[in-house]
Amino acid sequence: MKDSSLGWLGIFRLGLVQAAIGGIVVMTTSTLNRVMVVELSMPAMLPGMLVALHYFVQVLRPRLGYGSDLGGRRAPWIVGGMALLGIGATGAAASTALMASAPLLGIAAAVVAFTIVGLGVGACGTALLVLISKRVDQGRLAAAATVTWLMMIVGFILTTVVVGKMLEPFSLSRMVEVAATVSAGALLLTAVAVYNVEGARPAAPAKGASEPAAANEPRFREALMQVWSEPHSRRLASFVFVSMLAYSAQDLILEPFAGTVFGMTPAESTRLSGVQNAGVLIGMALVALFCTFGTRTRVGALRTWTVIGCVASATMLCLLAVGSFFGAEWPLRESVFCLGLANGVFAVAAIGSMMRLVGAGRQSREGVRMGLWGAAQAVAFGLGGIVGTLAVDAARLLLGSPTAAYALVFVAEAVMFVIATGIAVRLSRTDSEVAGFEPAAVAVPEGRYATQAGG
Repeated sequence: MKDSSLGWLGIFRLGLVQAAIGGIVVMTTSTLNRVMVVELSMPAMLPGMLVALHYFVQVLRPRLGYGSDLGGRRAPWIVGGMALLGIGATGAAASTALMASAPLLGIAAAVVAFTIVGLGVGACGTALLVLISKRVDQGRLAAAATVTWLMMIVGFILTTVVVGKMLEPFSLSRMVEVAATVSAGALLLTAVAVYNVEGARPAAPAKGASEPAAANEPRFREALMQVWSEPHSRRLASFVFVSMLAYSAQDLILEPFAGTVFGMTPAESTRLSGVQNAGVLIGMALVALFCTFGTRTRVGALRTWTVIGCVASATMLCLLAVGSFFGAEWPLRESVFCLGLANGVFAVAAIGSMMRLVGAGRQSREGVRMGLWGAAQAVAFGLGGIVGTLAVDAARLLLGSPTAAYALVFVAEAVMFVIATGIAVRLSRTDSEVAGFEPAAVAVPEGRYATQAGG
């Protein structure tokens, strides 16, 4: 157990930061998306590319994590990242308003703004997960991952409700004011949430030391190569990329699938997404409970739930592929709920594993390590929607049947989950030899870098 580990109140406080990130991001990716397409009659491809850009920019997460490693402090990077995120979100709203009078200039400004949004999410989110991992006891990591994810969803919901009221009556100038207000509120909430939660500052170098510790640190490229040379870091990055690609690829095709194959109305398919999200939340809660109260058994091992979640997700995707040929006779709602349940189990177990392993290996590389995994996740999410929708269109063109096309894509996603399962099994074999990974049998090393989800 870590010294001075955070209790539930401390975990909740850090979860507020995730809620703030979620609030700004949903306003940037959803509200501005609608305004560009509906009010400004811009092509739907434009906001899609901007949202993908904010994901791809997060490939810089390892570099941002390296910066936080140098100082050994995460709170300044969390607050600074949130400030950057707020500036980017306000700039994105202003750029959208500018598109009404100067479309090309507005689009150029939006590219810059969404780049800043990606940098802000990367800096704040990476440092936040590292801080949680270092300050939360091993037995509570799954619960902490669940709390942060749930708080992000709370941020989504509250922001959409509040922003919806603040935008009435709608105008482009009012939209910019609302974006600035929400960003300022998120920054204030973040500053309060992380105040005095990180603990004592790292010890200063002893008198007579020839040079500061930071001067002995390698350059970023060398630090990244050091992390990449660690088998568990490399395999976890591969696992996160493959599994999150499969997870995100289904996101944009599930509702069109329900409408095209099962004849659901827009309202019915929207409720179907609610059924899936309910399953995700229940799956996360189950893993949190088992891992919190069963830490001395295999039932409480995150690696067990990671494998279970991946296998269950692959199984449910295959069943959806089969069910598409049965039409209305197939229990679609129940299948989608079980898919959400499996996704929730895998997602929170994967995030918890990232937190647990972030301090395993070479010391003072937590930020680079978490940044590497966060970059893999962000790029996978950026590619997922594009890959999923393109695969459906290509399959329909080749097969001439929407039913067969969706079935083929679901099977392909299931195969990705199977590949992820294989990587997870290999990862668990490697990590059983890494100090701090196995919660039941291996003692966690104490000290500054003893370890402990996602922005």
